[in-house]
Amino acid sequence: MERNLNILVTSCGGDIGQSIGKILKESNCASFGLDISKHNAAQFVFDHFEIGPRVTDENYLIKIGAFVTANNIDVIIPVSEPELRFYTQNFTDEPIVNGAKVLMANHFSRKIGFNKTKTCLFLKENNLPNPVLYTTDSTDVIFPVIAKPNTGAGSANIFIVENTEEFKFLAKKYDDLIFQELLDGEAGEFTCCIYGTKNGAYRNIIFKRELTSGGYSGYGELVEDKKISKLLIEMAGLLQLRGSINVQLRIHNGLPIVFEINPRVSSTILFRHLLGFNDLKWSIEELLGNEISGYTKPEAGSCFYKGYQEYIK
Repeated sequence: MERNLNILVTSCGGDIGQSIGKILKESNCASFGLDISKHNAAQFVFDHFEIGPRVTDENYLIKIGAFVTANNIDVIIPVSEPELRFYTQNFTDEPIVNGAKVLMANHFSRKIGFNKTKTCLFLKENNLPNPVLYTTDSTDVIFPVIAKPNTGAGSANIFIVENTEEFKFLAKKYDDLIFQELLDGEAGEFTCCIYGTKNGAYRNIIFKRELTSGGYSGYGELVEDKKISKLLIEMAGLLQLRGSINVQLRIHNGLPIVFEINPRVSSTILFRHLLGFNDLKWSIEELLGNEISGYTKPEAGSCFYKGYQEYIK
C-alpha cells in the first residue's frame, strides 16, 4: 500500500474480522472496526473500534456513510455474509459509500456463490465436475446424501441423510435445504483461494484442511495439484472473477468436485497472508487503481495451525 489509508472493517468481531485487522496492522494504514457487540477481542486488534449498526437496520447505509465521512474512510471491508448479500442486492456495480470504495469480489461471482443451487447449476451448465442435486420429486436418489441450507455459511442445519424417510422428513421441516450428492471424503477436504486480477490473470492457493468443531479451518497443509489448479482457473474465468473467492472441494471418483463457492473473505486469510498469498493487499491495491504486488508461490508441504490468544482489560 503506497500511502496512508483509513480502512473500515465491518462485522469485525469474529475470527475473520480480527484476522483482517491483524493484517492491516502490518501496513501503513489506520484500521477502524465496527461490530454490533463490544464483547469480543476486536477492540485490541483495531486502531479504532466502535459499536456499529446491524445490517437489518433500515438506516444501515446512512449510518455507515456517516461513519465514513466522519473518519475519512478510503476503503470498507464488509466481513459478514448478510452484509455482502446486502451490497449484492442493492448495487450492481462496485459500491461506493460516501466516497469510500467497498472491497468485494465481482458481482457475478457473489450472485452465484451465495446460492448453493445456483453454484451447482453453474458448474453443470459449464461442463465442470459438479455434485448431483436432488429435489423432493427425485425418484433416483442415491443415499447417503447431504442436506444443507441453500444460503448461508457455517455448520448449522447440515445433515447426512441415509434413507427416503429422513429425506422426506427434512424436506418438510426445513424450507431452505438443498439435497446434494455426498462426495467421497477419503482423500480429504480442500479449501482453495482464487484471486482474479483486473487484467484477467489468476493466482490460487490450495490447502488440504481439517475443520474445528466450530467449522473453522484448524489445520491445513499447502498442496500442489494440477487438476485442482486447472479447475480453479477455468471456473474463475467463467465467473469473470475480480478479487478473491474461497472454494471448497473434494476428490470424488478421481475428479476434484467443487461443492461450495464462498465469495467472501474466508477463515484462512491470515494463514494465506503469512505464507505470502496476500490477496487482501492485492484487493486493496487494485481497488484503488494501483499495480498489484508480485507473488512468489509458497512451498508445498507448508502447514498452518489455528491457535488462540487471550486479552485482559
